[in-house]
Amino acid sequence: MRILFYIEARAWTGSARAFAAAAQGLEGRGHQVIVVCEAESAIAEHLQSATCEVVSARAERSVMGAALRLRALLARRTIDVVFVPGDREQPVAATAAWLADRGAVVRRLPLGGPVTLSRSGRFALRLAATRLAFSSEDDARAAPRLPSAGFDPIVVPLGVDVQRYDAPRSLAREAAGVSAATDLIVCVGDGDSRARLGMVLRVIALLAPRHPGLRLAILGRDADSQDVRLHAAALRITRLVSFVGPRDDHAAILGAADLGWIVADGDDGAFAALDLLAFRVPVLAERGTIARHFVPDGIAGLLLAPADPPNAAAAVARLLSLRDEREAMGNAGRARVARDFSEVAMIEAFERAAIAAGDRS
Repeated sequence: MRILFYIEARAWTGSARAFAAAAQGLEGRGHQVIVVCEAESAIAEHLQSATCEVVSARAERSVMGAALRLRALLARRTIDVVFVPGDREQPVAATAAWLADRGAVVRRLPLGGPVTLSRSGRFALRLAATRLAFSSEDDARAAPRLPSAGFDPIVVPLGVDVQRYDAPRSLAREAAGVSAATDLIVCVGDGDSRARLGMVLRVIALLAPRHPGLRLAILGRDADSQDVRLHAAALRITRLVSFVGPRDDHAAILGAADLGWIVADGDDGAFAALDLLAFRVPVLAERGTIARHFVPDGIAGLLLAPADPPNAAAAVARLLSLRDEREAMGNAGRARVARDFSEVAMIEAFERAAIAAGDRS
């Protein structure tokens, strides 16, 4: 099949990471794959060494302008299916497919996110054969039915290749500059997780007097924002916190952690959970977040009560003091990812989605 991934965002996000892995995996399975992304974006940089074809395009303000540019590519390369990650890209791809009189559209929705369709997104369902791809069976069951789409939803779970996480932990800590005496908690956040991030900071403040070797590293978008820094300063723990922000080498920092704490939502939080579990790092997260989809409570990590710093601090202190229990949780998490969330399974699901969308009957 001839498959195209269309991404307008500039930032390297969990959704972009899923598309990049799927594109290269599908290319390896014999499909002709093209990724269209903005020139000089973080996504283009990550795909510099990709095996699939990458087409850089300038940003277009109007949907029609972007659709006309994409329509030429669809017609010239006889594309069968276009994968898109968001509500902006969907009408662009659908309009381009309608103008080119070829191609179907698959819109992938982030894990745990609601089905949000703008007015133009709903109209786009009538322009081109469109399928919605969810990241879990629960998301697919909870989604409202969209008669305009005319098809059953598709499930495309996220996954990673655990073989890429086999570097010794001692090397990861050395590369991250973490000493053997340091208890390192790595927290992964995003722009919408500041309330949960505040709980993490309060837990660190409660633990600090009895754990002089404790350190916190905060990764992710807006993790080094002024609000977060001021909150840490008010709690007098600035010296214990590294405001890392988004980093290309974040995997090395995750592998150096004693515990991982996820406050991010959506695909960013999902991949953070998968990365930590694959690194054999126990995961902490609040109940009700997307982490529950990956982390069995008490087996591969702990799901904590929301907005309860004292009890969370007690649970974290206990886990920091029990190295054997942390190792058992880490091994259980690694086994779960290898069994239930492999990258091969994700690529196969993308392939099934492409075939299903391309079946015009």
